[in-house]
Amino acid sequence: MPEPTTVVTAVPERGTVIAADYFQSYSVVGLLAVIGVLFVSVAFGAGRLLRPVVPTPEKLMTYECGVDPVGEGWAHTQVRYYVYAFLYVIFAVDSIFLFPWATVFADPAYGATTLVEMFVFLGFLTVGLLYAYKKGVLAWT
Repeated sequence: MPEPTTVVTAVPERGTVIAADYFQSYSVVGLLAVIGVLFVSVAFGAGRLLRPVVPTPEKLMTYECGVDPVGEGWAHTQVRYYVYAFLYVIFAVDSIFLFPWATVFADPAYGATTLVEMFVFLGFLTVGLLYAYKKGVLAWT
């Protein structure tokens, strides 16, 4: 008795199966995002419906950490503190990039390429540091 033969179809059908699997994986991510948004919306809505609303002059008054406000609400802030924080963030990110670079640099296949890339990266950081120094940002007064 002859065995049944299977017919192999053309590639387009196979392509649609791959595309269906591809979009199905994203549909799961989309569904989880929708569920997350609904969860947060329901939580905020329930909080708004269940909270007591009794405005009093004391509740409407501006306060800072439980201390009654004295004087004006406008305060002058030194910009240099923000500049120091910004420079710290820049060099902290630099150190984060240096550690993985050191591990990849040990691999013989990537040695010269990663060395050149890191020196370009460090060159950009050096130019930024020299610019900050030239502008007098690093002078603490």
